[in-house]
Amino acid sequence: MKYNFDEPVVRRGTSCVKHDMLKEVFGTEDLLPMWVADMDFKTPDFIVNAVRERCNHEVFGYTFAPNTYICAVLNWFQSHYGIESKWNKMHFIPGIVQGIAFVLQAFTQPGDNVLLTTPVYPPFLNVPHRSGRRFVNSSLKTVNGRFEIDYEDFEEKAKGCKVFILANPHNPGGTVWTAEELRRIAEICYRQKVLVISDEIHADLTLPGHHHISFSKVSDEAYHNSITFFAPSKTFNMAGLASSVGYVPDPDVRRQFFNFLDANELSLGNLFAYVGAEAAFRYGEEWRLQMLDYIQANADFAIDYLAKNAPKVVAMRPEASFLLWLDFNAYGLPHDELVRIMIEEAKVGLNSGTDYGRDGSGFMRLNFGCSRATLEEGLRRICDVLRNR
Repeated sequence: MKYNFDEPVVRRGTSCVKHDMLKEVFGTEDLLPMWVADMDFKTPDFIVNAVRERCNHEVFGYTFAPNTYICAVLNWFQSHYGIESKWNKMHFIPGIVQGIAFVLQAFTQPGDNVLLTTPVYPPFLNVPHRSGRRFVNSSLKTVNGRFEIDYEDFEEKAKGCKVFILANPHNPGGTVWTAEELRRIAEICYRQKVLVISDEIHADLTLPGHHHISFSKVSDEAYHNSITFFAPSKTFNMAGLASSVGYVPDPDVRRQFFNFLDANELSLGNLFAYVGAEAAFRYGEEWRLQMLDYIQANADFAIDYLAKNAPKVVAMRPEASFLLWLDFNAYGLPHDELVRIMIEEAKVGLNSGTDYGRDGSGFMRLNFGCSRATLEEGLRRICDVLRNR
Protein backbone atom coordinates (compact mmCIF):
# COMPACT_ATOMS: atom_id res chain seq x y z
CA MET A 1 0.00 0.00 0.00
CA LYS A 2 1.24 3.48 -0.85
CA TYR A 3 0.60 5.95 1.96
CA ASN A 4 -0.08 9.64 1.32
CA PHE A 5 1.85 11.89 3.70
CA ASP A 6 0.94 15.02 1.74
CA GLU A 7 -2.72 14.70 2.73
CA PRO A 8 -3.77 17.66 4.89
CA VAL A 9 -5.35 16.82 8.26
CA VAL A 10 -7.38 19.36 10.23
CA ARG A 11 -6.34 18.94 13.85
CA ARG A 12 -7.75 22.07 15.46
CA GLY A 13 -10.72 21.49 17.72
CA THR A 14 -9.61 17.97 18.69
CA SER A 15 -7.98 18.86 22.06
CA CYS A 16 -4.67 18.70 20.23
CA VAL A 17 -1.75 20.18 22.19
CA LYS A 18 0.14 21.19 19.08
CA HIS A 19 -2.74 23.15 17.54
CA ASP A 20 -5.24 23.88 20.31
CA MET A 21 -2.80 25.17 22.94
CA LEU A 22 -1.18 27.88 20.81
CA LYS A 23 -2.92 30.68 22.69
CA GLU A 24 -1.89 29.32 26.06
CA VAL A 25 1.75 28.73 25.10
CA PHE A 26 2.51 31.49 22.59
CA GLY A 27 -0.13 34.11 23.43
CA THR A 28 -1.79 33.91 20.02
CA GLU A 29 -3.63 31.37 17.88
CA ASP A 30 -2.45 32.98 14.64
CA LEU A 31 0.57 30.74 14.20
CA LEU A 32 1.68 27.85 12.04
CA PRO A 33 2.41 25.21 14.72
CA MET A 34 5.78 23.49 14.24
CA TRP A 35 6.63 22.71 17.84
CA VAL A 36 5.28 19.72 19.84
CA ALA A 37 6.96 16.50 18.70
CA ASP A 38 4.07 14.70 17.12
CA MET A 39 3.48 14.46 13.39
CA ASP A 40 0.61 15.92 11.39
CA PHE A 41 0.19 12.66 9.47
CA LYS A 42 -2.85 10.49 10.04
CA THR A 43 -2.37 7.74 12.58
CA PRO A 44 -1.97 4.63 10.37
CA ASP A 45 -5.14 2.91 9.25
CA PHE A 46 -4.26 -0.45 10.82
CA ILE A 47 -4.11 1.22 14.27
CA VAL A 48 -7.34 3.15 13.74
CA ASN A 49 -9.08 0.02 12.48
CA ALA A 50 -7.90 -2.05 15.46
CA VAL A 51 -9.23 0.54 17.91
CA ARG A 52 -12.48 0.85 15.97
CA GLU A 53 -12.96 -2.91 15.90
CA ARG A 54 -12.41 -3.14 19.67
CA CYS A 55 -14.99 -0.37 20.16
CA ASN A 56 -17.57 -2.60 18.50
CA HIS A 57 -17.56 -4.85 21.56
CA GLU A 58 -19.11 -2.01 23.60
CA VAL A 59 -17.71 -3.06 26.98
CA PHE A 60 -14.52 -1.37 28.17
CA GLY A 61 -13.98 -3.12 31.49
CA TYR A 62 -10.84 -3.96 33.46
CA THR A 63 -8.18 -5.33 31.17
CA PHE A 64 -4.69 -6.83 31.14
CA ALA A 65 -1.90 -7.23 28.58
CA PRO A 66 -3.08 -9.95 26.18
CA ASN A 67 -0.64 -12.53 24.82
CA THR A 68 -1.07 -11.13 21.31
CA TYR A 69 0.20 -7.74 22.53
CA ILE A 70 3.10 -9.33 24.40
CA CYS A 71 4.17 -11.37 21.36
CA ALA A 72 4.01 -8.28 19.13
CA VAL A 73 6.25 -6.34 21.54
CA LEU A 74 8.77 -9.18 21.87
CA ASN A 75 8.94 -9.73 18.11
CA TRP A 76 9.53 -6.02 17.50
CA PHE A 77 12.31 -5.89 20.08
CA GLN A 78 14.02 -8.88 18.50
CA SER A 79 13.71 -7.74 14.89
CA HIS A 80 14.53 -4.06 15.41
CA TYR A 81 16.92 -3.92 18.37
CA GLY A 82 18.34 -7.44 18.54
CA ILE A 83 16.96 -7.83 22.06
CA GLU A 84 15.97 -11.39 22.84
CA SER A 85 13.85 -11.19 25.92
CA LYS A 86 10.95 -12.49 27.92
CA TRP A 87 8.07 -10.40 29.14
CA ASN A 88 9.25 -10.76 32.74
CA LYS A 89 12.06 -8.32 31.89
CA MET A 90 9.56 -5.79 30.56
CA HIS A 91 6.78 -3.70 32.03
CA PHE A 92 3.98 -1.61 30.62
CA ILE A 93 4.54 2.12 31.27
CA PRO A 94 1.87 4.76 30.55
CA GLY A 95 4.51 7.09 29.09
CA ILE A 96 8.26 7.57 29.03
CA VAL A 97 8.29 10.86 30.93
CA GLN A 98 6.18 9.15 33.59
CA GLY A 99 8.63 6.25 33.52
CA ILE A 100 11.53 8.60 34.19
CA ALA A 101 9.63 10.07 37.13
CA PHE A 102 8.99 6.56 38.46
CA VAL A 103 12.71 5.71 38.26
CA LEU A 104 13.63 8.85 40.18
CA GLN A 105 11.12 7.95 42.89
CA ALA A 106 12.29 4.33 43.06
CA PHE A 107 16.06 4.94 43.08
CA THR A 108 16.65 8.46 44.44
CA GLN A 109 15.66 10.78 47.25
CA PRO A 110 14.83 14.51 47.22
CA GLY A 111 18.08 16.44 47.01
CA ASP A 112 19.90 13.74 45.02
CA ASN A 113 21.75 14.73 41.84
CA VAL A 114 20.63 13.71 38.35
CA LEU A 115 23.08 13.99 35.44
CA LEU A 116 22.02 15.45 32.08
CA THR A 117 23.79 16.39 28.87
CA THR A 118 22.36 19.59 27.43
CA PRO A 119 20.73 20.80 25.30
CA VAL A 120 18.16 18.09 25.90
CA TYR A 121 14.42 17.35 25.87
CA PRO A 122 12.84 19.73 28.45
CA PRO A 123 11.11 17.10 30.66
CA PHE A 124 14.58 15.70 31.45
CA LEU A 125 15.16 19.03 33.20
CA ASN A 126 11.67 19.56 34.56
CA VAL A 127 10.95 16.16 36.12
CA PRO A 128 13.98 16.12 38.46
CA HIS A 129 13.39 19.75 39.40
CA ARG A 130 9.71 19.29 40.19
CA SER A 131 10.39 16.16 42.24
CA GLY A 132 12.95 17.89 44.43
CA ARG A 133 16.01 16.40 42.77
CA ARG A 134 18.82 18.54 41.39
CA PHE A 135 20.12 18.21 37.86
CA VAL A 136 23.82 18.44 37.09
CA ASN A 137 24.63 19.65 33.59
CA SER A 138 27.36 18.49 31.20
CA SER A 139 27.27 20.48 27.98
CA LEU A 140 27.40 18.67 24.65
CA LYS A 141 29.92 19.68 22.00
CA THR A 142 29.10 20.23 18.33
CA VAL A 143 31.69 18.43 16.19
CA ASN A 144 31.36 18.13 12.41
CA GLY A 145 27.69 19.04 12.57
CA ARG A 146 26.59 16.56 15.25
CA PHE A 147 26.52 16.46 19.02
CA GLU A 148 29.29 14.72 20.93
CA ILE A 149 29.80 14.18 24.64
CA ASP A 150 32.65 15.89 26.46
CA TYR A 151 33.71 12.76 28.31
CA GLU A 152 36.18 14.45 30.63
CA ASP A 153 33.51 16.88 31.79
CA PHE A 154 30.87 14.13 31.80
CA GLU A 155 32.89 11.95 34.18
CA GLU A 156 33.65 14.84 36.49
CA LYS A 157 29.97 15.80 36.62
CA ALA A 158 28.92 12.16 37.16
CA LYS A 159 30.63 12.06 40.54
CA GLY A 160 27.97 12.15 43.23
CA CYS A 161 25.05 11.67 40.82
CA LYS A 162 22.55 8.84 41.24
CA VAL A 163 20.99 8.73 37.76
CA PHE A 164 21.90 9.79 34.20
CA ILE A 165 19.05 10.39 31.73
CA LEU A 166 20.15 9.64 28.16
CA ALA A 167 18.25 10.61 25.01
CA ASN A 168 19.12 7.79 22.60
CA PRO A 169 18.72 8.97 19.81
CA HIS A 170 19.19 12.55 20.93
CA ASN A 171 16.41 15.12 21.14
CA PRO A 172 16.65 17.90 19.90
CA GLY A 173 19.76 17.25 17.80
CA GLY A 174 18.80 13.94 16.23
CA THR A 175 22.21 12.42 16.95
CA VAL A 176 22.33 8.62 16.74
CA TRP A 177 24.96 7.62 19.28
CA THR A 178 27.54 5.09 18.10
CA ALA A 179 28.36 1.87 19.93
CA GLU A 180 31.67 3.33 21.09
CA GLU A 181 30.00 6.47 22.43
CA LEU A 182 27.45 4.39 24.33
CA ARG A 183 30.15 2.08 25.71
CA ARG A 184 32.06 5.06 27.11
CA ILE A 185 28.90 6.36 28.77
CA ALA A 186 28.20 2.91 30.21
CA GLU A 187 31.74 2.48 31.57
CA ILE A 188 31.79 5.87 33.27
CA CYS A 189 28.33 5.50 34.78
CA TYR A 190 29.00 1.97 36.01
CA ARG A 191 32.25 3.03 37.64
CA GLN A 192 30.62 6.07 39.25
CA LYS A 193 27.56 4.05 40.34
CA VAL A 194 25.19 6.17 38.24
CA LEU A 195 22.10 4.32 36.97
CA VAL A 196 21.36 5.03 33.30
CA ILE A 197 17.87 5.71 31.99
CA SER A 198 17.94 5.34 28.21
CA ASP A 199 14.97 7.06 26.53
CA GLU A 200 14.73 5.36 23.13
CA ILE A 201 11.39 6.76 22.00
CA HIS A 202 12.97 7.99 18.74
CA ALA A 203 14.73 4.67 18.01
CA ASP A 204 12.32 3.59 15.26
CA LEU A 205 12.67 7.02 13.66
CA THR A 206 16.35 6.48 12.85
CA LEU A 207 16.76 7.83 9.34
CA PRO A 208 18.13 5.90 6.32
CA GLY A 209 21.89 5.44 6.45
CA HIS A 210 22.04 5.32 10.25
CA HIS A 211 21.62 2.50 12.74
CA HIS A 212 20.14 2.71 16.22
CA ILE A 213 21.90 0.77 18.97
CA SER A 214 19.97 0.08 22.15
CA PHE A 215 21.98 1.09 25.19
CA SER A 216 21.74 -2.18 27.11
CA LYS A 217 23.31 -4.07 24.18
CA VAL A 218 26.70 -2.34 24.08
CA SER A 219 28.44 -3.88 27.12
CA ASP A 220 28.02 -5.80 30.35
CA GLU A 221 28.19 -2.49 32.23
CA ALA A 222 25.27 -1.17 30.21
CA TYR A 223 23.30 -4.40 30.58
CA HIS A 224 23.56 -4.44 34.37
CA ASN A 225 23.14 -0.70 35.00
CA SER A 226 20.26 0.54 32.87
CA ILE A 227 16.55 0.94 32.43
CA THR A 228 15.43 1.45 28.84
CA PHE A 229 12.14 2.94 27.70
CA PHE A 230 10.56 2.43 24.29
CA ALA A 231 7.23 3.49 22.78
CA PRO A 232 5.38 3.35 19.46
CA SER A 233 3.93 6.81 20.13
CA LYS A 234 6.30 9.02 18.11
CA THR A 235 6.80 6.57 15.28
CA PHE A 236 3.14 5.83 14.63
CA ASN A 237 1.68 9.16 15.80
CA MET A 238 -0.32 7.63 18.63
CA ALA A 239 0.94 9.49 21.72
CA GLY A 240 -2.64 10.00 22.87
CA LEU A 241 -2.98 6.26 23.48
CA ALA A 242 -0.29 6.40 26.22
CA SER A 243 1.52 3.13 25.57
CA SER A 244 5.19 2.59 26.45
CA VAL A 245 7.42 -0.27 27.55
CA GLY A 246 10.21 -0.43 30.12
CA TYR A 247 13.02 -2.98 29.64
CA VAL A 248 15.24 -3.87 32.61
CA PRO A 249 17.67 -6.76 31.96
CA ASP A 250 19.51 -6.82 35.32
CA PRO A 251 17.54 -8.81 37.92
CA ASP A 252 18.42 -6.62 40.91
CA VAL A 253 17.60 -3.35 39.15
CA ARG A 254 14.47 -4.95 37.73
CA ARG A 255 13.28 -6.19 41.11
CA GLN A 256 13.60 -2.77 42.71
CA PHE A 257 11.91 -0.94 39.84
CA PHE A 258 9.10 -3.40 39.17
CA ASN A 259 8.33 -3.68 42.88
CA PHE A 260 7.87 0.08 42.95
CA LEU A 261 5.59 0.00 39.91
CA ASP A 262 3.49 -2.87 41.24
CA ALA A 263 3.24 -1.39 44.73
CA ASN A 264 1.80 1.77 43.19
CA GLU A 265 -0.71 -0.15 41.04
CA LEU A 266 1.06 0.73 37.80
CA SER A 267 1.06 -2.80 36.43
CA LEU A 268 -1.92 -2.58 34.13
CA GLY A 269 -2.28 -0.43 31.05
CA ASN A 270 -5.45 0.86 29.47
CA LEU A 271 -7.38 -1.14 26.93
CA PHE A 272 -6.64 0.99 23.87
CA ALA A 273 -2.96 1.33 24.73
CA TYR A 274 -2.64 -2.41 24.26
CA VAL A 275 -4.81 -2.53 21.16
CA GLY A 276 -3.03 0.35 19.42
CA ALA A 277 0.49 -0.80 20.28
CA GLU A 278 -0.19 -4.35 19.17
CA ALA A 279 -1.44 -3.15 15.79
CA ALA A 280 1.57 -0.85 15.39
CA PHE A 281 4.09 -3.58 16.15
CA ARG A 282 2.31 -6.26 14.12
CA TYR A 283 1.49 -4.32 10.96
CA GLY A 284 3.54 -1.12 11.06
CA GLU A 285 6.82 -1.83 9.29
CA GLU A 286 5.83 -0.86 5.75
CA TRP A 287 4.17 2.35 6.95
CA ARG A 288 7.23 3.15 9.07
CA LEU A 289 9.64 2.75 6.16
CA GLN A 290 7.54 4.93 3.86
CA MET A 291 7.21 7.56 6.58
CA LEU A 292 11.00 7.57 7.14
CA ASP A 293 11.61 8.14 3.44
CA TYR A 294 9.18 11.05 3.52
CA ILE A 295 10.67 12.76 6.56
CA GLN A 296 14.19 12.21 5.27
CA ALA A 297 13.15 14.06 2.11
CA ASN A 298 11.61 16.76 4.32
CA ALA A 299 14.88 17.11 6.25
CA ASP A 300 16.86 17.45 3.03
CA PHE A 301 14.37 19.99 1.70
CA ALA A 302 14.46 22.09 4.89
CA ILE A 303 18.25 22.17 5.09
CA ASP A 304 18.60 23.07 1.41
CA TYR A 305 15.88 25.74 1.66
CA LEU A 306 17.57 27.41 4.63
CA ALA A 307 20.98 27.25 2.98
CA LYS A 308 19.61 29.11 -0.04
CA ASN A 309 17.32 31.58 1.68
CA ALA A 310 18.77 32.14 5.16
CA PRO A 311 22.39 30.92 4.98
CA LYS A 312 23.26 32.35 8.39
CA VAL A 313 20.95 29.82 10.02
CA VAL A 314 22.88 26.64 10.84
CA ALA A 315 20.74 23.52 10.84
CA MET A 316 22.03 20.37 12.55
CA ARG A 317 21.35 17.54 10.13
CA PRO A 318 19.31 14.95 12.06
CA GLU A 319 20.29 11.30 12.01
CA ALA A 320 16.96 10.37 13.56
CA SER A 321 13.46 11.77 14.06
CA PHE A 322 11.56 14.70 12.51
CA LEU A 323 13.09 17.54 14.54
CA LEU A 324 15.50 20.20 13.30
CA TRP A 325 17.80 22.05 15.73
CA LEU A 326 18.38 25.52 14.30
CA ASP A 327 21.20 27.90 15.30
CA PHE A 328 20.30 31.59 14.81
CA ASN A 329 23.27 32.98 16.76
CA ALA A 330 24.91 34.49 13.67
CA TYR A 331 22.19 37.15 13.69
CA GLY A 332 23.39 38.44 17.06
CA LEU A 333 19.86 38.67 18.45
CA PRO A 334 19.06 38.38 22.15
CA HIS A 335 17.20 35.11 22.63
CA ASP A 336 13.98 36.78 23.77
CA GLU A 337 14.02 38.91 20.64
CA LEU A 338 14.53 35.84 18.47
CA VAL A 339 11.51 34.20 20.07
CA ARG A 340 9.43 37.38 19.61
CA ILE A 341 10.35 37.61 15.93
CA MET A 342 9.30 34.02 15.27
CA ILE A 343 5.95 34.52 17.01
CA GLU A 344 4.98 38.07 16.08
CA GLU A 345 6.61 38.50 12.66
CA ALA A 346 7.13 35.05 11.16
CA LYS A 347 3.97 33.75 12.89
CA VAL A 348 5.49 30.31 13.33
CA GLY A 349 5.32 28.36 16.57
CA LEU A 350 8.74 26.84 17.29
CA ASN A 351 10.24 25.46 20.49
CA SER A 352 12.51 27.94 22.25
CA GLY A 353 16.05 26.67 22.58
CA THR A 354 16.39 27.80 26.19
CA ASP A 355 13.74 25.26 27.19
CA TYR A 356 16.44 22.66 26.47
CA GLY A 357 18.93 24.17 28.91
CA ARG A 358 21.17 27.19 29.01
CA ASP A 359 23.10 25.85 26.01
CA GLY A 360 20.01 26.52 23.88
CA SER A 361 20.27 30.31 23.78
CA GLY A 362 20.01 31.46 20.17
CA PHE A 363 18.53 28.13 19.04
CA MET A 364 15.03 26.99 18.10
CA ARG A 365 13.59 23.53 17.38
CA LEU A 366 11.43 23.00 14.30
CA ASN A 367 9.15 19.99 13.76
CA PHE A 368 9.18 18.87 10.11
CA GLY A 369 6.88 15.91 10.64
CA CYS A 370 4.25 17.48 8.42
CA SER A 371 3.27 17.76 4.78
CA ARG A 372 5.80 19.28 2.41
CA ALA A 373 3.43 22.18 1.75
CA THR A 374 3.24 23.01 5.47
CA LEU A 375 7.01 22.73 5.85
CA GLU A 376 7.66 25.00 2.89
CA GLU A 377 5.20 27.59 4.22
CA GLY A 378 6.86 27.59 7.63
CA LEU A 379 10.34 27.93 6.17
CA ARG A 380 9.18 30.73 3.86
CA ARG A 381 7.82 32.69 6.81
CA ILE A 382 11.05 32.27 8.77
CA CYS A 383 13.30 33.23 5.88
CA ASP A 384 11.18 36.22 4.90
CA VAL A 385 11.59 37.86 8.31
CA LEU A 386 15.28 37.03 8.48
CA ARG A 387 15.98 38.42 5.03
CA ASN A 388 15.45 41.93 6.37
CA ARG A 389 18.12 41.34 9.03
